[in-house]
Amino acid sequence: MTQPKHVLVVKTSSMGDVIHTLPALTDAASALPGIRFDWVVEESFAEIPTWHPAVDRVIPVAVRRWRKSLLQTWKSGEWQQFRKALGASNYDAVIDAQGLLKSAFIASKAKGPLFGLDKHSAREPIASRFYPFPQSVPLEQHAVERIRQLFAKSLAYVLPKTPGQFLLNKDQFPGGLVSDRPYVVFIHGTTWPTKHWPENYWCELAQKVNQAGFHVVLPWGNDHEKARAERIANASSRATVLPKLSLAEVAGVICEARAAVAVDTGLGHLTAALETPAVTLYGPTSPLKVGAYGPGQIHLTLDQCPAGDFPKTEPEIFAPMTPDIVWQALNPQIER
Repeated sequence: MTQPKHVLVVKTSSMGDVIHTLPALTDAASALPGIRFDWVVEESFAEIPTWHPAVDRVIPVAVRRWRKSLLQTWKSGEWQQFRKALGASNYDAVIDAQGLLKSAFIASKAKGPLFGLDKHSAREPIASRFYPFPQSVPLEQHAVERIRQLFAKSLAYVLPKTPGQFLLNKDQFPGGLVSDRPYVVFIHGTTWPTKHWPENYWCELAQKVNQAGFHVVLPWGNDHEKARAERIANASSRATVLPKLSLAEVAGVICEARAAVAVDTGLGHLTAALETPAVTLYGPTSPLKVGAYGPGQIHLTLDQCPAGDFPKTEPEIFAPMTPDIVWQALNPQIER
């Protein structure tokens, strides 16, 4: 294959998965000067690829919404419009960086040699049947490293030995949205109920952050998260519940934070990509393969917490991860 100049990436969701793909673009742009990328991504995450300097065009897809009403999707013409956008360019390579049946199907509709993970490497092995050029990438490693290896093999360049770089320019995000400084961001919302750190623990941690001389800032994404943010703020002497913000505006708030505390959720991965020091709290999940990736990131797991009898919390799994334990991890991050 001659040196590729125009490549399509298919990585539709979720937020963390999309963010984990960015370092592979950085590698490729360094190894292959002049290479440019288009990207197929779920409409709710369409901002994210635009933050990387090697991305020219984002093609939004709405699989999550469309599958709720396939007939309406067809009648509305949205699928036909998407197919037209997808087929508008001839690519030197098309890379399915997701390894799912849905992403492989989408990638197969683009024009260009199709690369993806082989049946031993893909999350859904059947997806590999779509790829004329399947690539073997070992499973037992972090997702960022797997995607970096997939790109290096697909585009035929030597993978750098240095850690992956997200290469996001912080100047592109709105600044000055929080007037009370210095501050710590609490990323408290997630879709999995068992991933939530107990609300009473957030309230206690907010008080500790305040006592150390820092303001607490609370973003939210839905009414339920807003109500929780307000309750945490009410238990604190210095806290701000943010208004409804765009993803870029949230990124701007995170950029200017002294540090962050996050549950295992997409905004935690965004915090890592922005290189804001953070402590991410893992209960039922493991950070080994999909943890927040980058400098200044601490993964706090239940294995690191002492055993003992604790007051009942909800969810109960997080009882050993007390505010004192989290503060011990967070304080050095604030002082970085």
